[in-house]
Amino acid sequence: MPDLFTTIKQPILSRLEKELDARLGYHNISHTLDVLEQAEKIAASEGMNDTHDLLLLKTAAVFHDSGFLFIYKNHEEKSCELASEYLKDIFDSNDLKKIHGMIMATKIPQTPHNLSERIICDADLDYLGRNDFEPISRHLHKEFITFNIIPADCVWDHVQINFFEAHHYFTKTAIEKRNKVKLKHLAELKERSNWKNE
Repeated sequence: MPDLFTTIKQPILSRLEKELDARLGYHNISHTLDVLEQAEKIAASEGMNDTHDLLLLKTAAVFHDSGFLFIYKNHEEKSCELASEYLKDIFDSNDLKKIHGMIMATKIPQTPHNLSERIICDADLDYLGRNDFEPISRHLHKEFITFNIIPADCVWDHVQINFFEAHHYFTKTAIEKRNKVKLKHLAELKERSNWKNE
């Protein structure tokens, strides 16, 4: 018999795989699975060992971008609705509230209020401090243009520099593990674009 999390994740992951717009080069099932993996790693490093808290965190991770099945902007609210619809017979209202809190914390600018929310925020933007940042960034750039989030003539490096400078990691784990490489990427972006801080 599958464990509870397998029962929770299979239907939504299957739906993301089959139904997400193929033009979502960043917000796709690979991203969702990456956030799940990083959330588990950060949680372990942060000493989160309560099995129920971990279940809620992993559940929020698989649902956090599910709203992209329907809408692009403000997808987080739709993700919360979808999570409630799928999970109403599994979790009580207090647990659903915690899951919603984690999903909404990932909305930019990120606003986490507790450890679980800090973990999912850092898992969501883990790639900023990783060596696969450039290819992931290119996918995001293409997606933003496709969905009219930024104009095609926008200087992408400048968009990223502004984002990097506004962003910070929240957990001790992510700060120690990702910040150094993130700052290296920022320096490279500035050098490449001859960035002048007005």
